[in-house]
Amino acid sequence: MPIVVAVEPLLYNATLVTAGTLLGVAAGLLGRSGDKSVEFGLGFTGGVMLVASFTSLILPGVEGWGFWQVGAGIAAGVALVHLLNAAVPHEHLIKGYEGPAAMIGKLRKSWLIAMAITIHNIPEGLAVGVATAYSAELGFATALAIAIQDVPEGVAVVMPLLRIGLRTPIVVGVLSAVVEGASVIASGISASALLALLGVAMGLAGGAMIYVTVAELFPEIYAEGKDKKQPTFGFVAGTLTMLFLDTFYS
Repeated sequence: MPIVVAVEPLLYNATLVTAGTLLGVAAGLLGRSGDKSVEFGLGFTGGVMLVASFTSLILPGVEGWGFWQVGAGIAAGVALVHLLNAAVPHEHLIKGYEGPAAMIGKLRKSWLIAMAITIHNIPEGLAVGVATAYSAELGFATALAIAIQDVPEGVAVVMPLLRIGLRTPIVVGVLSAVVEGASVIASGISASALLALLGVAMGLAGGAMIYVTVAELFPEIYAEGKDKKQPTFGFVAGTLTMLFLDTFYS
């Protein structure tokens, strides 16, 4: 059975995913990635997130705590991200503005994009923190996969913001990295303190990741008129990567 998470692996995994995001931001600032490589990278992100939702969270949770705890958590995770989307003003590159109608035009586009990235990164941090609370090995495998996919994700975050200037993408990129790392620590500590309800926490993190992948990421990378091959190849690569890491560290 799982034990209370030690501080060291939790901090290590939080540092790992934070570093992955910062590396992606730096790559986006210094390099010039083409559209195809970004689309491949975002597809890779989707593959990692979707597989991690099941192999790192939902399936181990069902095995340890049963369907009802995990099922309730999945529903809560979906509801949480849906409510954040409805309550927090933010903007996607393809889907455009989402959030309260009263806030349209009242915030700068750069901060609306930053809000969208934050909503996206919180479930990733939750996934790593809760997986670490369940098992240090599983937590590391999840953190490593998330850190790898954070690199192309960071590049995708920075590229559209470079049109505004250099300062904005740096601030937004660092903010997204800090939010993700903080989510790892907060969720890991919370889940460790409530081991009897860890199944709910694992379902919540998994449900949130599924929602972000299906409702937020896929519509962006499979928008009408965009190349379907590169994100699909990336998705398969991300799927295989997460499956390998989960098998290797289990």
